[in-house]
Amino acid sequence: MATSELVQRIRELQDLLQRASVAYYALDAPFMEDGVYDRLYRELLDLEARHPDLVTPDSPTQRVGEKPVEKFESVRHRIPLFSLDNAFNGEELQDWEAKLLRVLGLNSDQNTLEYVCELKIDGSALALTYADGIFTRGVTRGDGQAGEEITQNVRTIRSVPLRLSAENPPPVLEIRGEVYLADAEFERINREREAAGDPPFANPRNCAAGTLRQLDSRIVADRKLSFFAYTVHFPEGWQGGDLPKTQWEALELLRSLGFAVNPNRKLCTSLAEVQAYFDEWDDRRRPLPYQTDGVVVKVNSFAVQQESGFTQKAPRWAIALKYPAEEMPTRILNIQASVGRTGAITPVAELEPVQLAGTTVSRASLHNADRLNALDVHIGDTAIVRKAGEIIPEIVSVLAELRLQGAERYHLPSHCPECETEVVRPAGEAITRCPNPVCPARVRGQIEHWASRNALDIEGLGQSLVEQLTRTGLVKSVADLYRLQVEDLVGLERMGQKSSRNLVEAIAKSKQQPWHRLLYGLGIPLVGTVNAKTLTQHFSDAAKLQQATPDGIAAIYGMGQEIGQAIATWMADPAHQELLSQLRELGLQLSAVESEASTLPAVFVGKTFVITGTLPGRSRPQMKEWIELRGGKVTGSVSQKTDYVVVGADAGSKLAKAEQLGVTTLDEAGVEELAAVLAR
Repeated sequence: MATSELVQRIRELQDLLQRASVAYYALDAPFMEDGVYDRLYRELLDLEARHPDLVTPDSPTQRVGEKPVEKFESVRHRIPLFSLDNAFNGEELQDWEAKLLRVLGLNSDQNTLEYVCELKIDGSALALTYADGIFTRGVTRGDGQAGEEITQNVRTIRSVPLRLSAENPPPVLEIRGEVYLADAEFERINREREAAGDPPFANPRNCAAGTLRQLDSRIVADRKLSFFAYTVHFPEGWQGGDLPKTQWEALELLRSLGFAVNPNRKLCTSLAEVQAYFDEWDDRRRPLPYQTDGVVVKVNSFAVQQESGFTQKAPRWAIALKYPAEEMPTRILNIQASVGRTGAITPVAELEPVQLAGTTVSRASLHNADRLNALDVHIGDTAIVRKAGEIIPEIVSVLAELRLQGAERYHLPSHCPECETEVVRPAGEAITRCPNPVCPARVRGQIEHWASRNALDIEGLGQSLVEQLTRTGLVKSVADLYRLQVEDLVGLERMGQKSSRNLVEAIAKSKQQPWHRLLYGLGIPLVGTVNAKTLTQHFSDAAKLQQATPDGIAAIYGMGQEIGQAIATWMADPAHQELLSQLRELGLQLSAVESEASTLPAVFVGKTFVITGTLPGRSRPQMKEWIELRGGKVTGSVSQKTDYVVVGADAGSKLAKAEQLGVTTLDEAGVEELAAVLAR
């Protein structure tokens, strides 16, 4: 067989098997018998084994790696991967819509919103990156800002196409979706584990999550994970075709690109239709071949989504409407009012211990005064308890018919239980608060938050010690922590010379924690770990954030007006300004450490690059970042304004266009050499 004929045959087999895979996994319309597919696959495998130089990354044979990886690298998401807020009944769903309408400045009579309902798959979120239509990277959700790169494992998932079914894909395309394990596969895996004497997995979700983190992709391939795509992100400014303007159009586009999209979705024109869909699937979901625990409701219009913005951790334009979790009755023994670091006073029920969703529950939040009144809670009541989202215990209702005669109805106290300051409930808020900024409970909460794992992570500074430090007056703010001496601590309960010295050293060590951890540790309302990282990417030090306007903060992806206003209000408080000044004087990191970008010579400023083909040392996204760190601009198409085209193996039309226009072409080594020459 001539070389050209061999190449043509390999490409034909790759294309045919790719289309057969899409038809089977994404379109549910197979056109090829399994035996035929297997025979053609073996032919391709044999040809590529004899001609390894003709193997491409998107070949159907490249799904399973030959060697286990040593570890997974942490990578930052280009676009944060937010979680969703939950609703557990129709009333909470209506509350969500009412808040959304208020943000949009609409009343119920003006509501013309459409919603897309999709079954909520009980799996693990993934972010997939495609460069010029070729799958290049798969990353776990992680903390929403960064996750683990598990590309080799994602390649094993048959419903993840290695090449998009698109004629003119953008230079970079990000797909988000859910990895899950079908019930039949879960049962098969557990049967095999039990036969081998291994403990079975608890549920499909845990099995899927654990499988994704296997270092050997051959194990992942054997467990046959599946993937449903649910959203797509195009590069900013992409003009390569008609972009979807709605979630419904995005789902249709994903299907056309070769992704499996859950077929049990619906476009609803009212919340009543959403509720009907949710009720319908409460029964219909049980025979499904996979686990689902609710319905994801999204505003259909992307323009309205953008206008709606985000809260601290979730988009306002979407919510997960969850099916009821396991519920159990128990008795309310007592109710205590807890004071948090923001002054919020929360009633907490002490319960007769009860087993719920695999754990023992003895306490449950009653949230606020409105919730107390709605439930009509009396001490001694028999209550129905469930785990919200299978995590947080909550009281769903009380059984008034079982109420003991003379039982006392509980009311929130009129004065703070810690400092006796009269409590307040600001207009428009559901939370009752202690307004005293030096309330011992507030100070304790602020210090505990500051020392917590996701903030300054001060080892040894636990709840008991914080209580002693504040009660004795040694610490009245987080800044006071950095003035503590060993002799101040010796003599406190369980604090000798060694433990005191260790704590002082741990506090001093926390001065090196990065700016985003400190920002989270300040406890600014609505600023969680994800938002703190996002903010520090845009505001490299505290001074710049102090000068930012609410609108400037709100314009950042994932922020919004509410967060912008909360940050600006906090920063304008003279007491907070004084705290930041003290922390700066004490040597804490109120600015980002000088990044790689600031130390590299900007040798490519004013130069435009296009990248095509498969590079030997870097993926195309990595090469793009390498060029941009040196001041260059990377675009997706070749034009007369292009200065250089970086060419790898199997370069296509972009190389031809560069040759036609006379644009300089470089390989990967040539780009590095150019940077070195320009830096001299």
